[in-house]
Amino acid sequence: MDVSHIEDYYQRSLVEVGKVLMGQEDLVEGVLIALFCEGNVLIEGVPGLGKTLLVNTLSHVLSSEFRRIQFTPDLMPSDITGHSVYDMHEQKFTFNQGPLFTNLLLADEVNRAPAKTQSALLEAMQERQVSVDGKTYPLQRPFLTIATQNPLEQEGTYPLPEA
Repeated sequence: MDVSHIEDYYQRSLVEVGKVLMGQEDLVEGVLIALFCEGNVLIEGVPGLGKTLLVNTLSHVLSSEFRRIQFTPDLMPSDITGHSVYDMHEQKFTFNQGPLFTNLLLADEVNRAPAKTQSALLEAMQERQVSVDGKTYPLQRPFLTIATQNPLEQEGTYPLPEA
């Protein structure tokens, strides 16, 4: 893919998302840049700013799969990564993929989850893989996490690690 093709794709995506999400041009531009650079996005703010609408619209524009995870204090790493289940007929373990196996992920209120669950998300964001029961599973490409966090002064939040 040459650079002019990427620029055209970027501009068309910017226009299409802008038709639905108005007044958020800088945010949309930042998310698209993160997608093309294989980065991630962290948005701090209160509920109701259109984050779900942004990711949902972007998934339609890019013809990509979208999932949303609501992070809570009782969310376990296996709830987002998936887990192995023993198949009695086949007499072997099979892996059931969790919601991290998508193209666009909205990780809502990540600072409400405990550190182990945050760590599982961070592995997916950085390494583009998930580790379960000693096995590593690659994530789909493209993979972009748009994580949100509430201001730290709100009750029930855990600070995110710096690194």
